[in-house]
Amino acid sequence: MARPEAQKRYRHLVQHCTDHIPENTPVISRFAPSPTGYLHLGHIANACFVWGITRALGGRVILRMEDHDRERCRPEYETAILEDLDWLGLEPDLGTLDTWQKGATIYRQSDCGARYQSALDKLIAQGRAYACDCSRKSLSERLAPGKNDLVYDGHCRERELDFAQPDTSVRFCVTPDAVQFDDLLLGVQVQSPVEQCGDFPLYDRHGNWTYHLAVVIDDLAQGVNLIIRGEDLLDSTGRQEQLAMALGRETRPFIMHHPLIMDAEGRKLSKRDADTGIRELREAGCSPETVLGKAAWACGLLDQEIPLHPGALPELFR
Repeated sequence: MARPEAQKRYRHLVQHCTDHIPENTPVISRFAPSPTGYLHLGHIANACFVWGITRALGGRVILRMEDHDRERCRPEYETAILEDLDWLGLEPDLGTLDTWQKGATIYRQSDCGARYQSALDKLIAQGRAYACDCSRKSLSERLAPGKNDLVYDGHCRERELDFAQPDTSVRFCVTPDAVQFDDLLLGVQVQSPVEQCGDFPLYDRHGNWTYHLAVVIDDLAQGVNLIIRGEDLLDSTGRQEQLAMALGRETRPFIMHHPLIMDAEGRKLSKRDADTGIRELREAGCSPETVLGKAAWACGLLDQEIPLHPGALPELFR
């Protein structure tokens, strides 16, 4: 049984989506881990929201591997993620287990370089992207004391650097416009990418597609119209919205950022937290239902830590 306060807080989400999604429009969401480590309870908390809300809406869930960071991602982590999800009974509708066994797939980012390059070429032709040879060190040296070195100062915007020169990234030109969106859980949000981050990388100096470019293009290409992710990614929304509009998106997806599971010191869980790792919980003898119950309880969807069957997830939101 969901907590009374959780029911009051979350139950409206499904009705809100139902009221605003055009008739006969399929609901598509995604669960998109990065194979840089093993799954932990924080990932499964996100899965509870994704599978629960999407299934309650009669929609489909995509399983996507966000392995754009080729220096940190490992095939063994991808295999482990697939095994853990299968063990938990969390079955995607697209990007199913047999999909990954066949080799290259549109749901693995490292297999989608041509799609990303095409989008990047479009942005360059529009004058919305440019080459940049700035390093974090050089940016910091230019800034006045106390300034945020995570906000790019636009140094290379007008330099017309060669995209092919070594150690060059490609940045997106953000506009000064504020971005307003209605988060399903947090309400109306207003963000200013020019103040939060400035022009951000689409392709980094090490030859990797960035998270922002890859996730926006994937969502567009795969028809994702319901984005459910943790509050740690809330600040990404405004800049991704500007990028999506530049790439031609006409209809904004429904967006929800849910609370994170924190450790004893108030920090969000990471892949280094072995006591919350799904592999460790399995080895300790926990059942899939026990693990799902732990995750749902930790993120406030259950009023007590009890086993939870994956088929019961939609009931937490009805």
